[in-house]
Amino acid sequence: SEHLQQARIPSGSQEKVSVPDSGPEMAESQVAVAPVVTSKLSVKAPEFYPSGYNHNFADSSFEDEYDGYLTLAEYVQDFLNHLTEQPGCFETEIEQFAETVNGWVTVDETLQELVELIYQQATSVPNFSYMGARLCNYLSHHLTISSQSGSFRQLLLQRCQTEYENRDEAAKGDEIAQTQFHAFVLFLAELYLNLEIKGKKGQVTRAEILQEGLRELLNVLFSNPVDNNLMCAVKLLKLTGSVLEDAWKEKGKNDMEEMIQRIENVVLDANCSRDVKHMLLKVVELRSSNWGRVHETSPHTKATPENDPNYFMNEPTFYTSDGVPFTAADPDYQEKYQELLEREDLFPDYEENGIALSGPGDQYFNDLDNKMDPEIEEAYEKFCLESEHKKKQ
Repeated sequence: SEHLQQARIPSGSQEKVSVPDSGPEMAESQVAVAPVVTSKLSVKAPEFYPSGYNHNFADSSFEDEYDGYLTLAEYVQDFLNHLTEQPGCFETEIEQFAETVNGWVTVDETLQELVELIYQQATSVPNFSYMGARLCNYLSHHLTISSQSGSFRQLLLQRCQTEYENRDEAAKGDEIAQTQFHAFVLFLAELYLNLEIKGKKGQVTRAEILQEGLRELLNVLFSNPVDNNLMCAVKLLKLTGSVLEDAWKEKGKNDMEEMIQRIENVVLDANCSRDVKHMLLKVVELRSSNWGRVHETSPHTKATPENDPNYFMNEPTFYTSDGVPFTAADPDYQEKYQELLEREDLFPDYEENGIALSGPGDQYFNDLDNKMDPEIEEAYEKFCLESEHKKKQ
């Protein structure tokens, strides 16, 4: 081993080195050594900086917080992608994100860039509009920076205003333009539902300007009644219809009635597809049921079947021997329920509502699976024969 440690191979050499051994067989053996390439790297070489790297960034006091990110866009985009893939981390990571952005955003340009990044993510990535609206609401209350152009919320609304002004052209545009327009409409709807604004008296309200904007966007969509526009209008009304109608009623306006009338006119006159017309009628039906909302019972009165429409809502549903469903709200409930209890004797291993207590391996369970009542068997054979006869016809 000492001899091997002392042996040296010249750089680039292809010589064969003898390894002596005490045995005569190994005396003349030789070991082939691969050529060694001389490295061109030097410890004295200057530090490498990626293209576009800001040398002053290394002296920033926030270097550790940024965790190696070189630009605001890179950091924000990475976080947005993270939220898209794991929306459940919003509550646990949004505070740290806001603190980091507060330290990074120091000029007008970076605040504008932040708004644009979030807007693009919310309108280009499917299903991110809700998360984007939540993010915008949080940042509007926790970003301390305010540029000469305005606060984060003001710049966000200005960005939406830019897209809003092109609504007529977008609704009449090609498929790509319409797709982008519809993504904007749904993001604006989510902003209206999630963006909290403090009123003059300190109360939390929604942005009034967004409410008016959504009404006008509905008008534009119904004025251009092609399938894509109408489907977007359906989504918008399902998302915000109840909130919009409540807000309009508070002002004494009847705007929702006008929207429903427009829907009915579209169903009668527009050359849209049958499926889209069905979707529109479903919206009318949803609105007639108060958008699916259930009225609350007055807290000062005791709930009874006469004064509370929800009295029987949580009652279980039973079935008669003929398969007819009934609940406690049925006038013949007691009679039908007693019949159900009597029938239970025929099925001792089953609870109410058909919840099976027996399982594979149980004798009664196996009897049910392997045997058929003669009357049922006869009816089943008759059904099979009739079905076969209809097929031949």
